[in-house]
Amino acid sequence: MRIIEQIEKEQVSMINFAKQDVLSDPQAIKLRMADLHRSQTLGNLLQTKVRLTFRSIDEQVYEVHTTVWAVGSDFVVLKGGVTIPIRSILRVE
Repeated sequence: MRIIEQIEKEQVSMINFAKQDVLSDPQAIKLRMADLHRSQTLGNLLQTKVRLTFRSIDEQVYEVHTTVWAVGSDFVVLKGGVTIPIRSILRVE
């Protein structure tokens, strides 16, 4: 098991992401989208931060504690305009 590295949202733009989805289970993918939309609502209405756990192309796992401002079909936008591909997100807490 790899160690989860805590990073600041400003460091996300330096990470390379894989093209394939980190999740294979259709139910887990559906749950991830529901969690992302919930985090967007919390971020926009209450400025509530969430923890996003995601994987880079070299399979390192990172976690960022941030506000989700928008959820698109392929990317989430964090405060400050930083984006993470949804396919790379393992967990939303």
